Amino acid sequence: MSLIEVKNAIKTYQTGEDSFNALNNVSLTIEEGEFVAIMGASGSGKSTFMNMLGTLDKPNSGSYHLDGIDVLSLNSDELSKIRNVKMGFVFQGFNLISRTTAVENVELPMIYYGVPEHERRERAMEALKIVGLEGRANHMPNQMSGGQQQRVAIARAIINDPPLILADEPTGNLDTKTSIEVMEFFVNLNAKTGKTIVLVTHEPDIAEYCKRVVRFKDGNIISDEVKV
Repeated sequence: MSLIEVKNAIKTYQTGEDSFNALNNVSLTIEEGEFVAIMGASGSGKSTFMNMLGTLDKPNSGSYHLDGIDVLSLNSDELSKIRNVKMGFVFQGFNLISRTTAVENVELPMIYYGVPEHERRERAMEALKIVGLEGRANHMPNQMSGGQQQRVAIARAIINDPPLILADEPTGNLDTKTSIEVMEFFVNLNAKTGKTIVLVTHEPDIAEYCKRVVRFKDGNIISDEVKV
């Protein structure tokens, strides 16, 4: 079943008197359980496309259905709920709250979801256990390595059990060894839970971990390769 279905998406930006298409009639379908890399140089449209998938931006025309829902027809409150329930986000810069412990950072999406406090803590500890950080639950971000912070971010992304994980350059601030560890975790997460993962990267060695690679150039998809 298709989890993501984008058809004929056009996104136009105005720069002074000029305009350009960051997305030029882009169509892409991603099935449940796929692990997809989105690649392309700066200005290729990959970030615009990722922002659209994450409902952080809307195309000027076209359609986007997520898990059968017409995303572009939703209001801001409905979009917030979709982001919290259907998606987990992992960013290059971790985006952890600096004065908050690991377990409290992981709890945040559940607070917005209205989960009772005792259940939040229990589920957050379980998520930290999944990423191998149960012993760091009460550490602040500045007391953890970059790789540990990213694993906290992954635990936060999966805490509401969303069907879709969106990862934007998740290894961009990590060294090679730590990048491998994080990518191997994504591979295992995809294999064991069937979660759909869409990952933006400009690094070919990172894209190698994904089962499908979609390349953007000048607002167009120029290739779409599925590994056999």
